[in-house]
Amino acid sequence: MEISEPEIQRLTLPWCREANWYESLPAKLNQLEPGPTELDCRDWQLGCKDLQQLSEMLEKTGITITRIQAIFRETIVSAAALGYQSYLVPQQGSHTKVTSSDTQPKSNTPPKLLFHEGTLRSGDHLSAEGDVLLLGDVNPGARISAGGDVMVWGRLRGVAHAGQDGDTQAKIVALQLRPLQLRIADAVARGPEDQPQAGLAEEARIDEGGAIMIEPASTKKFNG
Repeated sequence: MEISEPEIQRLTLPWCREANWYESLPAKLNQLEPGPTELDCRDWQLGCKDLQQLSEMLEKTGITITRIQAIFRETIVSAAALGYQSYLVPQQGSHTKVTSSDTQPKSNTPPKLLFHEGTLRSGDHLSAEGDVLLLGDVNPGARISAGGDVMVWGRLRGVAHAGQDGDTQAKIVALQLRPLQLRIADAVARGPEDQPQAGLAEEARIDEGGAIMIEPASTKKFNG
């Protein structure tokens, strides 16, 4: 006799314009049973501390978060940083489908953010018209490029090109920024050879002299 797995229930936070998630949480918890739960954060931009607080409140009632979905990348990255399975839901209500290829379909309204979960391996090229957020590593021999910012929640060891259409304000941010080559607009630089400081995200940008500089990144880049 096969034993089916229990169905995972969902906790959906209210929209920002409707109510405060913290104040509405007790009433929502009364409608749930103890056990695994999927959390839908909707349009709340929650940092690591917010998610930790929410998780602790749920655990007191026997509810455990199994995965998290949200509209904003800040919430998704914070969830991933805490070890949760997470995925981004576009505001249109459909999931973003991403393929690693040299070209992406063009549209009249370029997406603000392209989200991809998974490691890019040698020969892969992930390209975005706007910003790109990768949850995974960029291995040597792989490329990641964007018209806006390039953000990598992982190790960047391949080639990264931000502002590929000439945006000199674009940035490249990664948890471990050790690429073979960095490009921002028309500026080109090699990645640093020294070992990165553990737990410190790094950011590459163009300085006033037109050269690419690397410095510690603000935690707001990832945590919202």
